[in-house]
Order: sequence, then C-alpha cells, then structure tokens
Amino acid sequence: MEPIAKGYSHREVEARWYDGWVDAGYFHAEAQSDKDPYCIVIPPPNVTGHLHIGHALTLTIQDVLIRYKRMCGFNTLWLPGTDHAGIATQMVVERDLAAKGVSRFDLGRRKFLDEVWRWKDAAHAHIVKQMKALSISVDWDRERFTLDEGLSRAVREVFVRLYEEGLIYRAQKMVNWSPAIRTVLSDLEVEEKELESHLWHIAYPVEGTDVRLVVATTRPETMLGDTAVAVHPEDERYRHLIGKQVKLPLTDRLIPVIGDAEAVDPEFGTGALKITPGHDFTDFEVGRRHGLPVISILTEDAHLNDEVPPKYRGLERFEAREVVVRDLEEQGFLVSIEDYKHVVGHCQRSGVVVEPTVSLQWFVKAKTLAGPALDAVRNGDTVFIPKTWEKTYFNWMENIRDWCISRQLWWGHQIPVWYCRSPGCEGIYVGVEDPDESTKCPACGAADWKQDEDVLDTWFSSALWPFSTLGWPDETRELKTFYPNTVMETGFDIIFFWVARMMMMGIHFMGEVPFGTVYFHAMVRDEAGQKMSKTKGNVIDPLELVDEVGADALRFTLATLTAQGRDVKLSVDRIQGYREFVNKLWNAARFVFMNLDDVEGPLTLDGLKPAPADRWILTRLDDMVAAVRGALDGFRFNEGASVLYQFVWHRFCDWYLELAKGALAEGGPRRRTAQTVLVTSLDGILRALHPFMPNVTEELWQRLKPFLAGRPDSIVVDAYPMTGDVPRFDEDARAMDEVLDLISAVRGVRSQVQVPPSEQVGVLVRPGGPEVAAHLDMHREDIRRLGRVDGFVIDADAQRPDGAALAVLPFAECYVEIGAERIEAEIARLNKAIAKARKGLEGVERKLENPKFIDRAPEQVVQKERLKAAELKDGIQRLDEAVRSLGG
Repeated sequence: MEPIAKGYSHREVEARWYDGWVDAGYFHAEAQSDKDPYCIVIPPPNVTGHLHIGHALTLTIQDVLIRYKRMCGFNTLWLPGTDHAGIATQMVVERDLAAKGVSRFDLGRRKFLDEVWRWKDAAHAHIVKQMKALSISVDWDRERFTLDEGLSRAVREVFVRLYEEGLIYRAQKMVNWSPAIRTVLSDLEVEEKELESHLWHIAYPVEGTDVRLVVATTRPETMLGDTAVAVHPEDERYRHLIGKQVKLPLTDRLIPVIGDAEAVDPEFGTGALKITPGHDFTDFEVGRRHGLPVISILTEDAHLNDEVPPKYRGLERFEAREVVVRDLEEQGFLVSIEDYKHVVGHCQRSGVVVEPTVSLQWFVKAKTLAGPALDAVRNGDTVFIPKTWEKTYFNWMENIRDWCISRQLWWGHQIPVWYCRSPGCEGIYVGVEDPDESTKCPACGAADWKQDEDVLDTWFSSALWPFSTLGWPDETRELKTFYPNTVMETGFDIIFFWVARMMMMGIHFMGEVPFGTVYFHAMVRDEAGQKMSKTKGNVIDPLELVDEVGADALRFTLATLTAQGRDVKLSVDRIQGYREFVNKLWNAARFVFMNLDDVEGPLTLDGLKPAPADRWILTRLDDMVAAVRGALDGFRFNEGASVLYQFVWHRFCDWYLELAKGALAEGGPRRRTAQTVLVTSLDGILRALHPFMPNVTEELWQRLKPFLAGRPDSIVVDAYPMTGDVPRFDEDARAMDEVLDLISAVRGVRSQVQVPPSEQVGVLVRPGGPEVAAHLDMHREDIRRLGRVDGFVIDADAQRPDGAALAVLPFAECYVEIGAERIEAEIARLNKAIAKARKGLEGVERKLENPKFIDRAPEQVVQKERLKAAELKDGIQRLDEAVRSLGG
C-alpha cells in the first residue's frame, strides 16, 4: 500500500470507495436471514428538482442508524425511492413549458405527460447523484418510484378495497380550489396567512318596507352568489324579519331572511350574515340545513361566470371586487368600510388565494381509519421521538375530516373509476384492471367506458410507502421480513400529510403499525436562525458543500447539530470546523502508521503489560463506546457525535499520542505495547466513527487492517465496537485523569499570562492525600515534559509562594511560579477587561429595562440583547475568578 498522504484530500478519498461498496453488495438486504431485521424506508424526495440541505440532514441521520445497525449485526434494509409529487412536479414542468410559450393544454394530456416523464428522469438522475455524493448506504437494488408499475398496482388495490368497504365515496362538497393550478386542495395544502383588508357594510333592502338589513363582508364580490341573509332567531332586532325577502343589490333577485342559531353570533358585526353556499364552508352548511340553492359564480381560474349579471361576467375576482364596491357605493348600498385584519387561505404551492367552491370530488372517510391509528400511538405500538409531537398528532387525528383525494391534474395515479358512455346511463366500474370489451356496464349492459380524468392526491400513494415498496399486495418475503419497518425518520412538518396517513393505511391493510418508532428531525436554518429560502439568498446546496469540504465533514456537522426538539442552525464556518476534525483524525492516523514500520502482522493485547497511559486510554475508549452506543440507541445523534469528537480530539490526539511518544522512543517491550494500544485505539475510533464519516474511516481502516486479526474486507461490514472489547483499568484511569488535569491547569496558567513555550516554569503541588501524591510522583516526567516544567515539587504542607498563580483542582492545589511582574501586569489587564465588560453590561441592561424597546423591537433583536447580557455576566464571572487565581 502506498504511504499515507501528508494531507487529507476529501476529493481523492471520497471518490475511492462508494462504487466498490455498492458492487460488493454491502448495502443489499437479505429477504430471508437469521439476523434480526432493521428497516427504514426513505422518505421519498420529490422529483421536482434537487435535494436541499434538509434532505442532507435526513439522509445523514438515517445512514448513521443504518450503518450502525448493520455493524451491530442486523439484516438492514434502507429502501430508497422518489415521489412523483403530483402538484409540485406538474407546476415546475408547466412553468418550464410556459417559458417556451407552451401550455399543457396546447400539448394535450399524452404529450404533456411525456414531457413530465422526461423531467422526472433528469431530476431523478441528479437526485441519485446527490445521494451517492453523501455516501448513503441504501439498497439500490430495491429502489422504488411512486408511479412505478408495482406501486401503481398497490394504489389501485387500496382504492378499490376502500371503495368496496364504503370508505371511499364521491360527493358534491365544499372544497378548497386553487385557481392558479386549477385543482382542488386538501385542507393541509392550504396555508393560512393574516392579511390587511377591509370589512364592507352593505345594505340589503327588505322587500315591501323601508327597512335595510346591513351585513358585513370581507368578500363583496361573492354577494352576487348570495342565496339568503341569516340572523339569530332570538335577536330582537331581526327576529321579525325572518321569513321575509330582501333585494340582493346589483341584481334582480330576491333572497330570504332565515334564522340560524348555529352560524350567527348576534354580537359579531351587525348580527346579520350574507349566506353564499357556493363560496364559503360555513355558508355551505347553513345552505344544507335550510335547503338553499348553491350558486357558484366563479370559473376554474377565478373569473366571474354567467351566474352573475352581464356587466360582471369575465372579470377576475379581485377586479370584480373593485367594480362591485364602486357600484354599491354609486347605487347607495354601501354603508361603510372599515379596516380589518383576517386570515385567508392560500395555495401552498402557488401562493394564490384559495377559493372555497362546491365541486364533485372523491373522498376517504378518514374518521374510520383514524381511530386505530390514534390507539396505536396511545398504546405505545408506535413511539414518537420527541414525545412532544404526540399531542399535535392526537389533536389533528381526533378532529380529522374526510380527506379529499381527487386532483384535477394530469400527472399522477389516474383514479381507477370508469363511467359508462351510454346516454343517460350512470353506471360505473371500479377496478384494479382496466375494463375491456368483456366488461359490461351493470346498469345498461354496454361496454363503452371513459375513465375518470382526475388523479389521486400524491399523499394517497405516499401513505402506502412502508408496505407497497415491499411488494404488497403480494405476500413477498421482503414484506414478511421488513414489515413493520423499524424506524420512520422524517420532518415534523409532514406529520399530518404523511405520518398520520401511513399509520391509517398501514394498520388498515396490514393489521399492524407501519413502524415502531417515528423520529422527527428539526428544521435546518441558517446561522442566524432564519428559515432558508431562495429569496433570502441563504440556501445551502449540499452538493456544493460536499465538493468544498467533503461528505464526511458535512455529515458529521449535521449530526453534531441534531439535538432533539431544537432547530439546526447551520453555517459554512461550522462545517469548515468539522473539516478540521477530519484532518485531525487523518494526521493522528498518519502518526500511528509512521510508528508501525517495524511491525509485521496483527497486533494483540494478549500478554502485554500496558503502562498507566495505555491503561487510561483503553478504559476511556471503552467509556466512549458505551456512551456512543447509548446515544445512538436513544436517537441522540448530537450527543454521540460530541462524545466521539471529544475522545478523538482531546483524549486520543491531544493526550495519548503525546504520552505514547516516550514509550515509542524507548523501544523494546514498551514500544510494542504502545504500538498495540495505538492500533487498538485507532481501530475502535474508526469503527465507532464509521456511521458518521464512512469514507475517511474506510480509507484509514484499510491501512490499519494488516495489523488487525480476523477482519472482513471492509469496515462497512465489520463489527461496531462493544463495551468489554478492551480491558478496563478504572483506578489507573482515574489517577491518570488527575495527572492530565494538573498538566491542563499548568498549561492554562501559562496561556493566561502568555508565558512563551520556550520558557519553563516551576510548579508546587499540595496534594489532597498520599495516593494523589504517589501517582503524581509516578508521572513526574510526563508532567515536566508536557507542562514545560523545570521544577516540580509535591509537598503536603505547601504554602503559596510569592509570584505564583493558584489553580484549585478537586484533588490538589497547584501553584505555578510565573513571577510577580507577570502577575501584576495580568491582574491590571483583567481588571481593565472587567471594567469594560461591566460598562457594556450596564448599557445592555438599560436597554432591556426600557419597556419601549421590549414592545417595539423585533423579538429576534430582543433575544440577541438578552443573550449578550448573559454572555457579559458569564465573562465577568470568569474574569473575577482569574483575578482571584492570581491573588488579586
């Protein structure tokens, strides 16, 4: 093998291993195995374009879990795939075509779908490239797509079964309509936004009287579709008008005054409501209760239709609002206008205001399916991490409404329903297979069918993902082995869209929950805590980061920042910092390899007599393994990454490599022991780190492998370290910790008063007991060498000498002799810094005590000032302690 390079090059290393892993079949799961199964199905990214940094986070977390469990001996399946993403993908393709002056209607359905498939193929290729760049260990042999043949069959099977069970039905209902993309939306696809608007007060003359009934509305244009005015039946102001007719302004229609205690609040507005059953959810229910006609006044693209007077036909809805208000004012019907803030639904995809409208659509009776899914989480069959998301889940599921599953799109699973073409016949056929000439209409006997043109909601097929990807409805070996899935790792923002629906469908069709654990990762934000968006210019492209710093550094950064229930604040500087960690590991390994030139064959600890430093690192290695295993088993990824970082950087690199140098230089048995402990420690480090940083660990492990006995061909399939793999020496390790703490204290004093590295200092120690004195004396040479100490004295009765700084440790007092002049100068500097910090704190506290600042400043600014105050207080405390340590 070539000598290890002096510097780490992520581009060279990360290009070397991935294809070989795939070709060797390391990521392939066995359909049948004696090993326990562990399965994650990937949340399928949309084929709308490229993966973003949020995808990099979820892929990192899942790969950490999968690589860890694979090394722990599980039969791991991480199933990859992509989602056709009906609305989202159709929109991006339509935008792409619009830039060329073409619409989907110009092309027609078949040619448009050809265009979408071409887009899908290109997007899929790029997504796969990004996934591989992140080094994820998915089973590529089992990759799925929500519109592939097998999943399409599963979708039809589910639809037909639910229809036959009476859980899918077609009805005229009030729905959310997006005029921009001309399709119905589910409630979850509507974003509520608060808008500054107006409340228009309009007078409706009561027929045959001089009375005018005043209503208030935020949508005056919809009055052209009013079919009643409602008042509370016990409202003394209006109860005598119930049953009378009012003239609908700007039209020649009369509409009734009705009494409705459920919909009308006498205290709100004027106490009278205009009722437009065709364009308001509440009004639609009022209309049903009172048998009112439903008049829809808008076209699919939100222009006024022929149900309104000729003057308003063809106007866009907001343009019509202006015209209607002007006419109401001119004709004396407009009583007043007041400013008004209210919440308005917007299409999540297009951003356009949603239009409530009555439409014939397909629905799922979600309440029936929700009950078992609620019980499964309450009973602990499925566990949410963090647990706090259970409350959100329960609240939504307990109040769930029927799910509108039809979409007026062309891209997606076309609804498997066919209508008889015979004139006047209402016969339908619902089936998994397309009807042919032998499929007769049950109503008229004809065999002429037309398929429903709508497609299913994207989330309908996604809801089947945990079992459809494993071959359902066939009873495949994969389905028997890997269902229920072990873990679903996803974002909290799709708990309703996806998690709840997978729970409902999985339990209904498989009789079991789809997964035992749901881990919700947090949102990735920029370093200031802002949501990433193209408009803010703070979007981070994971592929660019991989090229710049490497997949291992990016993955480790994301894992380190992933704390349960906290958003991930990401900056390029943080990633660069962890790139230095990869480099630190590389250099440490290089040191080890450079000191193995006289070794042939595997090294083993058997029969060796480890020195105190060796016993210390082996014990702390065992501690590290236990802590990382516990963290990963508990989904505490940041904790696991932090433990690894601290052990590698500080204990192994900063301490043990330095302590081992003396033994390596001495030669003989001590050298061989140090070499063996170095190899053992590095092996444990690399295997423990592998799930987080697969590439650099494989590269270094392959170089280490000649010195290891009985190992497989790759670290990917090697065993994850276990507690007890190495011997423990707890008493020796605690003693060595005290030695190292003492050296750290000496170094801290040297750094504080800026003693040059070339200058040595004297150290006087008053130990806490004879045992402490004994092991400090045993390591006298290490203390002298690593602390740059020329005089080291241990004295149970020691008193602080003049010109010495004090470091108080739990087991001893340490006096570092640095000279009176240095101490006086340092105390003066510290007091000056304290005065400056206190002045700064006074200014911040004055600001925070000002009610006007608290009330008017943005919350982010206020929080920043509070954080500044806390940091200043902490800094002052530390400066005070430093002064005391110098005797000031």
